[in-house]
Amino acid sequence: MSEHGTPVRVRLDKWLWAARFFRTRSLAKEAIEGGKVYYEGARVKVSKEVQLGATLRIRQGFDEKTVRVTALSDQRRGAAEAAMLYQETPESASARNEAAEQRRLLRAADSGPSGRPSKRDRRLIHRFKEQQRGT
Repeated sequence: MSEHGTPVRVRLDKWLWAARFFRTRSLAKEAIEGGKVYYEGARVKVSKEVQLGATLRIRQGFDEKTVRVTALSDQRRGAAEAAMLYQETPESASARNEAAEQRRLLRAADSGPSGRPSKRDRRLIHRFKEQQRGT
């Protein structure tokens, strides 16, 4: 720790945890080892030291964020403070919003099953299953 309370050296897994990208350090470690986190465009080890101004690409579920490190911390704090540790690039934010909108439209277009099967549907299902067992 420096005299101002900010750490001089922070491991990547610890920074991702402190910035609230992952709930635990072990989940951050798994993501890094699984190739879901890129540091300056390259895969790195969990113990990589994070530098100010570094660019990270983080994949979480369907979303992929590109962020620039603006501050270092090895302590997990509230979401408002954690958000001050990084800044998402405008291109990343717009791409993420566009992808979310595409997923929303696909879900709306796919009506899927309308709930529970009707009595007729259940009879057809049972008849089909009996035929499968018989053959």
